[in-house]
Amino acid sequence: MSTRLVLFGPPGVGKGTQAALLQQRLRLNPISSGDIFRKEIEAETDLGRMATRYIERGELVPNGVTIEMMAKRLRQDDVRQHGFVLDGFPRTVKQAEALDEILLKMDFGLTKVISIEVPDEVVLHRLAGRMGCTKCGEIYHREDKLPKREGLCDKCNGPLFVRADDQPDTIMERLRVFHETTEPVIDYYLKSGLLQRVNGTMGPEETYAQIVSDLIHVMSEVS
Repeated sequence: MSTRLVLFGPPGVGKGTQAALLQQRLRLNPISSGDIFRKEIEAETDLGRMATRYIERGELVPNGVTIEMMAKRLRQDDVRQHGFVLDGFPRTVKQAEALDEILLKMDFGLTKVISIEVPDEVVLHRLAGRMGCTKCGEIYHREDKLPKREGLCDKCNGPLFVRADDQPDTIMERLRVFHETTEPVIDYYLKSGLLQRVNGTMGPEETYAQIVSDLIHVMSEVS
């Protein structure tokens, strides 16, 4: 039986790190809404061109476009056979309802929805000091994970940069949007019995251990 997970939490909580660990160790397909947007835009598909029009105006991509992009990926054979871990979707209750409908048509359901939870001040600390590699995407931090050479990636020697949306004022706005628009999704999945709360203030390995411990218990009940 394939495992189908959703990673949920505010920006900077470590969803991407956990998705990578779940891919490496459980062979789940990581599905990031941001990555899918970029691929559709680069391929100049109809969906990509539609998304570009909104992004260029600084507007949110409508639910319908986002849902169709995600549905297209979820229907692919590797996802159907080996399962997935979703990062960045669903962001709204409407998207969560649409995901349920997509999976129902595929005769699937979610295994777990993992809410990685940290206080806002921890998010602010993590993101305000974050630096990313322009080539390979490796993440560093001014206080917690400095590169060996200033401004250069240890892995590929690429230059490091600070994302525009990792500025303090922007981070606070992103958190406001998360609490207002995305946090209600927690209640949606809490009612379904799928929600697992995880303490995200610890390191990546400790967070992963929490996720897998509960996941193994769920899978043993199913089998």
